[in-house]
Amino acid sequence: MREEDRWATFDCYGTLIDWNRGIQVELERLFGHDEDEIAAKLEAYHAAEAELERDGSRSYREVMTEAMKRLGAPEGEEGGLADSLTSWQPFPEVRDALAEARERGWRLAILSNSDPDLITASKAALGVPFDETVVASEIHSFKPALTHWLEFRDRTLVDPRRHVHVAASNYHDIGPASKLRIPNIWINRLRERPVTSPTRELPDLTELPDTLDDLIPG
Repeated sequence: MREEDRWATFDCYGTLIDWNRGIQVELERLFGHDEDEIAAKLEAYHAAEAELERDGSRSYREVMTEAMKRLGAPEGEEGGLADSLTSWQPFPEVRDALAEARERGWRLAILSNSDPDLITASKAALGVPFDETVVASEIHSFKPALTHWLEFRDRTLVDPRRHVHVAASNYHDIGPASKLRIPNIWINRLRERPVTSPTRELPDLTELPDTLDDLIPG
């Protein structure tokens, strides 16, 4: 890699792809449309997923399937959520923001708690080339462990002073990136209170290219 390369790494689901909406649609298909029940199921799903990812022994498809089983998905329907992931769509501003960042010379990478086949489908939906991809099932580790970032460094030999991480999750991404002293941009779509102190905070990716350039000028 060239020493002058600037790298922006991204979490995918929740940051680029509308993760909560994708899960919600499947929950509604299985459990109905009662808003309170679906909200409770969504919260329970997130908790189960985090627990199942802890030791890194499962693929993401296996994590999703077991989580849905714990939520009481009907027999034979436990794998429906994982099957639906390939149809989940990007947030509306994402493609333009990523394309603009590339035009300004940024190299793009995804660091995701997923599997190769799932992330391949999501990258196709995003429609913007990525220069590197690190997924959990290849490295047998899920964020918030630090392995994704360390693997990315090993593959790219990135200069830490020319790397920014972009993500929506405090727990999975902003905390670990801050621990590694990687400048980061928190995409706070849900208007949450910060658990850690991100380098920058944005409501979505609309201002991403300008914010990246402000952090690391070309």
